[in-house]
Parts: sequence; C-alpha cells; structure tokens
Amino acid sequence: MIKINEIFFSIQGESSYAGWPTVFVRTSGCPLRCSYCDTKYAYYEGERLSVDEIVEKIQGFSTKYVCITGGEPLSQGKTFALMAKLCDMGYTVSIETNGAEPVKALDTRVKKIIDVKTPDSGAADTFLMQNLEHTTPLDEFKFVICSEKDFHWAESFVKEHHLHEKNLVLYSPSFGCVNEEWLAKQILENKSLARLQLQLHKYIWTPNKRGV
Repeated sequence: MIKINEIFFSIQGESSYAGWPTVFVRTSGCPLRCSYCDTKYAYYEGERLSVDEIVEKIQGFSTKYVCITGGEPLSQGKTFALMAKLCDMGYTVSIETNGAEPVKALDTRVKKIIDVKTPDSGAADTFLMQNLEHTTPLDEFKFVICSEKDFHWAESFVKEHHLHEKNLVLYSPSFGCVNEEWLAKQILENKSLARLQLQLHKYIWTPNKRGV
C-alpha cells in the first residue's frame, strides 16, 4: 500500500516534459520542511491505496505521461514497484524527488528530477552525494534559487560535480523570493549553462483561471 495525497490530471509545469498533459500521483509524507514548500497539505493527509488501485485511477485519464511527486515519493518503498509497473505498461514516467533519499534502486526507465537543496531552502546539507553515482543522461537536476547566495552556491555545486557533462540542470526562481527576470539575468551575466525553469502551472492555473 502507498499513502496517496491526490491523483489529478494537469499540465506538467516543470522539467523538460513541461507542457505535456500529465497524470500526477502525489504521495503523502516528507522528511524535509523546505521554506518554499507549496504542498504542505501533503505532509500528512492521504489514503492508502494498492498499486493496482493507483494504476486503475491513472488509466482513467487520456495520457501516457505520469509524474510521481509528493511529499517525497521515495520515502515509501512500494513507490518503486508502482513506477516499474507503469513503465512495463508503456507509460512515460518521471519522479520528483528531494535528493535526500537513495535513488539507486529506481527503474532506469524513470526520469529522475532530483532537487538539490540550496542553503536558503531551509533543508541545506540533506542531499545524498551517493545519488550522483546513480543517474543516467535521462535524469535532470533542479535547484530552487531563493537568493544571490543560492545562485552562486548552485553554480559551484554544478561545476564541482560536472553535472552539465551528463545531465540537464534547471534553475527555478523561488516563488515570491526572487523573480524570473532577476534569475534570467544572473544566468546570462554569469555565463551559466543552466536552463531557466518557470513553474508553468503557476502561470496557467491562477485563481482566476482555475477550473479545468
């Protein structure tokens, strides 16, 4: 059984899959408490569902894209079996993980979006360095930038670990902390190789446009 907070159909707002109609499976529970977390309701709320029950709900939507998110999906062991089954069924699967849980056992067909926590995230030093050894070129690294300090810290981390040599690196402005124009200028002025990533869903599903 997996404790699930919600399963819903929407537009993927992040990663190189941004823009695709996607089924999101949000698991419950997370060991971190990031300063910018926008899904605090997923810390505890949810119901326990079997892998087959989750798959049945996913099949009710007309897409072949599934994103496993949270919370922190890898804090529940059965999530691994769910993703493997979805891949076997022909789904394109991605997972959003906070980098604090081991990714070694993940099916290599799953795109890992690994969030490396910056100093101003409130969860600094939680990233498992061993995860760097268990990525494929399919995977992506995400940094949520809350300040100029975060930006330069991310740049140093990326260069020290040669992330650009194999993986796509994404920088996102922390919503309400720094704006996208400022981050775009930082990327250009510092000749960064990171890709600017905006949370597309937050621009589409504003309070006045919700309802799909």
